[in-house]
Amino acid sequence: MPSHDVMPNMELYQPVQVEDALALAGRLAERGWLLGGGQDTYGWLKDRTKSPEAMIDLNGIESLRGVREIADGIEIGALTTLTELANNPLVRERYSLLADAAVKVASPQIRNVGTVGGNLVQDVRCWYYRRGLSCYRAGGNLCYADTPQGMNREHAIFNASRCVAVTPSDTAPALVALDASMVIRSSEGERVVPAEEFFVGPNVDIRNTTVLRPGEILTAVRLPATWANATFYFEKVADRNVWDFALVNIAVAMRESGGVIQDARFVAGAVQCTPRRLVDVENAVRGQPRNEATAQMLGTLASQGAQPLNHNGFKIHLVDSLARRALIA
Repeated sequence: MPSHDVMPNMELYQPVQVEDALALAGRLAERGWLLGGGQDTYGWLKDRTKSPEAMIDLNGIESLRGVREIADGIEIGALTTLTELANNPLVRERYSLLADAAVKVASPQIRNVGTVGGNLVQDVRCWYYRRGLSCYRAGGNLCYADTPQGMNREHAIFNASRCVAVTPSDTAPALVALDASMVIRSSEGERVVPAEEFFVGPNVDIRNTTVLRPGEILTAVRLPATWANATFYFEKVADRNVWDFALVNIAVAMRESGGVIQDARFVAGAVQCTPRRLVDVENAVRGQPRNEATAQMLGTLASQGAQPLNHNGFKIHLVDSLARRALIA
């Protein structure tokens, strides 16, 4: 029986140029594993739940790090650490929503190593899936969390389709709210995907949570000037203030004029497999003053359509409360 105290044997590649990494990723495809900060990777490998033949360590590629200005906003390298992201002057000045989300991830030690790219592409955290059970997401024919005996306190209340796991990322809702774009490269070229389309649910792809495919690498995130210097709100509710994943989080960007909301994007995390745009809330607040009356007007609009599981009905009240709090905080 294999030991769980040591890593499995595999080949290690450490490219220093993006082109070399893309060539390796294309050649190895599903047999290779892309390594950024490694905070999610090593748990998979140590538990033997994933067993790639080769590791492609991206950390030597300096061009994938840092924040830089571009013609219409800023571009963030996928290997930029969450600490660097949270402290970057450009991000803090123009897109503080993302900085506020980044500083809520896990703990300072993890943020010092974990990357924005890794935070976005990490797999779901459902413990049944993580422990190697043959659930739908792992290729089986059962969702262990969605059973009368299943433990599903952290799971989805919206849009579950066979799998009821949720997106674990804190930065993902912020990037969707900011109308970000994801830069994806392969040896065949580059494609740019809106953040809202980058994440996919189990009704689209039961095995993957993003549009990334073997041979592709997320190289950067672009934030347009559209929402720069808007009014922002981010809040994360978790069992503990550090380390824990969100029970529910919310990222909000609003444009105001004369105290009236001209436009808004409300995005909730940890309520379905992808960041959830609260479109009904956005439509309701446009043209309204940002005050207590507008907050109360929302009522339970944010949670409309929710279908809670046995143990996570409290998420309905959380998502409604966070949507209202964004208007009066």
